[in-house]
Amino acid sequence: MQDPTKMNPRDIATLRAVMAALRAPVTGCPWDLQQSFTTIAPYTIEEAYEVADAIERNDMASLVDELGDLLFQPVYHAQMAAEVGAFTFDDVIEAVVTKMIRRHPHVFGDAEARAAGVSKGFWEANKAKERAGAPKQGVLDSVPLGLPGLTRAVKLQAKAAKVGFDWPSVDNVYDKIAEEIAELRAAPVDQKAAEFGDVLFALANVARHLGIDPEAALRTTNQKFTRRFAHIEAELTKRGKEPKDSNLEEMDALWNQAKEFERAL
Repeated sequence: MQDPTKMNPRDIATLRAVMAALRAPVTGCPWDLQQSFTTIAPYTIEEAYEVADAIERNDMASLVDELGDLLFQPVYHAQMAAEVGAFTFDDVIEAVVTKMIRRHPHVFGDAEARAAGVSKGFWEANKAKERAGAPKQGVLDSVPLGLPGLTRAVKLQAKAAKVGFDWPSVDNVYDKIAEEIAELRAAPVDQKAAEFGDVLFALANVARHLGIDPEAALRTTNQKFTRRFAHIEAELTKRGKEPKDSNLEEMDALWNQAKEFERAL
């Protein structure tokens, strides 16, 4: 086994050597040796979100670091797959290169294909060719189960909309939200969670109709909440207090103060 400490740190082969060393029997990292596809999958999702966070903050230094963490994830999964003889990292690279070339004949094809460009319905037709011969899927079967809930809701709704199962106007969805909230308020305790899910699903439908990414919108609101609550903490500190020493009335006034400061910027 190659010693990654003596290899070029800018070479992908070095990263693969690091991963192999972490999973090496006896000499590897005990934590890494215990992991499986299932236990690592949540980290893969988390790393993608951390990349998105760095991009939203326009933090290029963090983006370098987070992209490295994300890149480590396919290397990790490929190492585990290689150990059981399923596939290797080279197979992963070959699969994506082949797919990208196949799906972009307007870039990599012959002169005629390049001249044709990207016509309407090109992507759907191309994917349909790839699925030819595979067992017939339902309309919603291609939407991955592992997506974040709001994102998956939007994709499910979009798939259904393509075959005509959709409200004609976003106003209809607003009415649906009011209906779902009424059902949530009236539901017994043991049914609250299900009804709450219906409210979120309807809100995701509004996002789809308005062309809003619900996950991005919620991340922005989370950042706003964090920023304004930090203002509350800072102002309370000036008064010699902590939030636990305050009350809702005082903190709500400081919250409104934070909103006014933001509007003035």
